[in-house]
Amino acid sequence: MDDFGADVFVNRDDPIPTIILDGSTPPRPRTPDTPGDSSDVETLSNQRKGLRGRFSAFKEKARIQDQLIEKLLAQVVPLDDAQIPEDEPTPKGGSTGVARPNFNLTTMSNNFRRFNARIGVVFVFQARAIRLLSWRKPTHTLSFLIIYTFICLDPYLLPLLPLAILLIAVLVPSFVARHPAAEFSLSSEQAIGYSPHGPPLAPPITVKPVKELSRDFFRNMRDLQNCMEDFTQLHDGIIKLVVPRTNFSDDALSSALFVFLFAACLFMSIAANVLPWRLIFLAIGWAVTCMGHPAIQRQVQTAHEKHIHPQEEKARGLVERWVARDVILDSAPETREVEIFELQHLSGAGEWEPWLFGASPYDPLSAGRVAGDRPAGTRFFEDVRPPQGWEWSEKKWALDLWSREWVEERIITGVEVETEGERWVYDIFDERAGEMAGVVEPPPPTPPGKGKERERDKGPSPKPQPKPSWQEGEDGDGRRGEWRRRRWVRLVKRKNIPEDST
Repeated sequence: MDDFGADVFVNRDDPIPTIILDGSTPPRPRTPDTPGDSSDVETLSNQRKGLRGRFSAFKEKARIQDQLIEKLLAQVVPLDDAQIPEDEPTPKGGSTGVARPNFNLTTMSNNFRRFNARIGVVFVFQARAIRLLSWRKPTHTLSFLIIYTFICLDPYLLPLLPLAILLIAVLVPSFVARHPAAEFSLSSEQAIGYSPHGPPLAPPITVKPVKELSRDFFRNMRDLQNCMEDFTQLHDGIIKLVVPRTNFSDDALSSALFVFLFAACLFMSIAANVLPWRLIFLAIGWAVTCMGHPAIQRQVQTAHEKHIHPQEEKARGLVERWVARDVILDSAPETREVEIFELQHLSGAGEWEPWLFGASPYDPLSAGRVAGDRPAGTRFFEDVRPPQGWEWSEKKWALDLWSREWVEERIITGVEVETEGERWVYDIFDERAGEMAGVVEPPPPTPPGKGKERERDKGPSPKPQPKPSWQEGEDGDGRRGEWRRRRWVRLVKRKNIPEDST
């Protein structure tokens, strides 16, 4: 196995460090790094041939285990495309070459091995960035700060940065690799400088994935393991810091944060164009980079433990007292008024029979009434339920004594309103149509020629008087329609949602 190939990207420096935040679970003890002790090297060199055979047997055994686990998963969860719905079904005539296969253990294992063989470039970049920001070579860090300063002072140089990186970090090393310098000893009198003239002398540089089960392959697995630990620690730290203050588990604190952010948005919308953003980013970049220097880190840590840490509880107490004093929240839950209509039907014997309780008054010109549908509702008062997400705030229903108001609000016509007593609203009986006043038949047409003679005999006809769309009544002596209704009201309040249902 070629453990030190020059055509692969592998982090052969120190392992990627793991982050340990305050209050987080410390990472598990890692296995030792790549064998560096003499005893380990000798052991590996003596047993290299045996390890190859063991790795081969391990791969064969892993294949059998993958097949067994895949069959077991097939019994537990459906693995075929017909039974697992895709998150976003591929539309017909979509992009060619795009596939969304479902979970497969063999495919997952194969993709992980391919991914781990090619992820080294990310770890190399991460290791070099850490070495740059930790001042391992101060000249490199100062050069970075100089370039950063030029970009901050003249942001129009930013598009030049990727072009310069491609030119200096990719093309120039590739050319030098194809045209290597001549080898001369230092004492030679014929030593000359580098000359790019002449045909290429060396093969071009190509990037290949590392070999499976090689030392570089396990280096990538080591760094991948540490990166997963870093992501887990950062994720848990951010959740612990941000979520309790933004999910309104503490209404007062989240409301104060909302007010502060709203005021900051107003301030930034007004003053964003006058702030010296170039100097701000320049100061932030220099401060973050200088914080990585070991001497400054020790001083900052000492100052934090000596001055800031003892004052944290005091500052937190001041904020909590300010929030408790100045942030006023609604203590009572939101309440609304709901209504239900009691409908009664006139029987053939002339008696009113209880019919049902419904959400609609079933007036003469309602959509269901005109369409000939029967009223919908429940037969008993006890079966009426509050709306979803609400609960009763009062124990009993109350009769709405202002029957004329809700009739006028709904612009209901063809009804008679009781302003006293039980506050029933009756349908008005139409003698011409034999039904309610909501539907009136037009008068029969007059034969031509006879209407004018009758008008001359009768003289001028009086103007028709406008009739109200509804009438007020107390005793109800006249004939009425076959339906009457009255309105009941009750208060509801928002219901608390249990934590298990969220």
